[in-house]
Amino acid sequence: MSRCPPLQADGQSLFTLILRDVTERDAAKQKIRTLQAEKRSLEETLRRSFDNVEIVGESQPIRNVLEQVSVVAPTHASVLLVGETGTGKELIARAVHAGSSRCNQPFICVNCAALPQDLIESELFGHEKGAFTGATVQRKGRFELADRGTIFLDEIGELPAEAQAKLLRVLQEQTFERVGGSRTLSINVRVVAATNRDLTGMMAEGSFRDDLYYRINVFPIPIPPLRARREDIPLLAGYFVAQAARRLGKPLSGISESSMAALQRYNWPGNIRELGNVIERAAILSRVPVIEIRDDVFFTLPEVDLPHPADDSLDAVQRDHIVGILDQCRWQIEGRSGAAAVLGLKPSTLRYRMRKLGIDKPAQKLTH
Repeated sequence: MSRCPPLQADGQSLFTLILRDVTERDAAKQKIRTLQAEKRSLEETLRRSFDNVEIVGESQPIRNVLEQVSVVAPTHASVLLVGETGTGKELIARAVHAGSSRCNQPFICVNCAALPQDLIESELFGHEKGAFTGATVQRKGRFELADRGTIFLDEIGELPAEAQAKLLRVLQEQTFERVGGSRTLSINVRVVAATNRDLTGMMAEGSFRDDLYYRINVFPIPIPPLRARREDIPLLAGYFVAQAARRLGKPLSGISESSMAALQRYNWPGNIRELGNVIERAAILSRVPVIEIRDDVFFTLPEVDLPHPADDSLDAVQRDHIVGILDQCRWQIEGRSGAAAVLGLKPSTLRYRMRKLGIDKPAQKLTH
């Protein structure tokens, strides 16, 4: 309520009172306060749910990923994580599991690219004793072990056609039989899949089933490469230094400014995994608390600083870097001293990138 100054009219003093109904305004303010409290509570719940999942980063791209995780985690929807090798897709899958009602149940990780071709069905769905040569005991498969929890199907694009058909049936019906068995088993499993492949392109080629793609692609989450979140490199580097210090028992305190600048210039084709490997090697060699990254030992740092390089220039940088590492490793791909280990990649992934970038082994560098 407010009051205006009195007015004189015909010898009388008149007063004007203005009454305002603030009920709606107060209700709106209260609703805002309630929503803000709920938001803080949800953020705290989400933070606690990720406490056991070491996701390092404060950049907007990784914040966007975690926001999507917070939305989908409480549901039972299938999630498809799409991103380059080494971007931390398994950590994001664990965050989805940790933020769900299944968090106290199993989280089973399956690398589809590493499954032996002749044992894929047995690995995924188990087998009965005597189902095939060598099956001396009954064995539970990964889906059975993941019952009531979450199964993470990494590199799902590497599954052959026959395995895709059997996987589709399990995802549709949530039932399966062990190899060599006749009893139908029921499961309740949430699926999080991941790929670094272009599944839509594979569908067009006929190498990936359309129906399986739509079954797993209910809620896709793109995972940014490290070059798209350069501001997180100091945090990640500090995290890896601390890890290395604990493992090696060294009093490591950080990375020199010049080395950090070099790390932020580099385009990281191997992403976070490559960064971790580089820092661990530097930590092993370091004799002082402040680590120096010697680019002549670990990699050739291109003198570029492009936050969003064009695709052509990025491919050229990746190709030159991979060829340089292959040269250093005498074109050996596998093993501890192979190029895949140096780059922090799986040998199959490195071969895929070599094909994609048109990298062929020079005849004069063939080794026996």
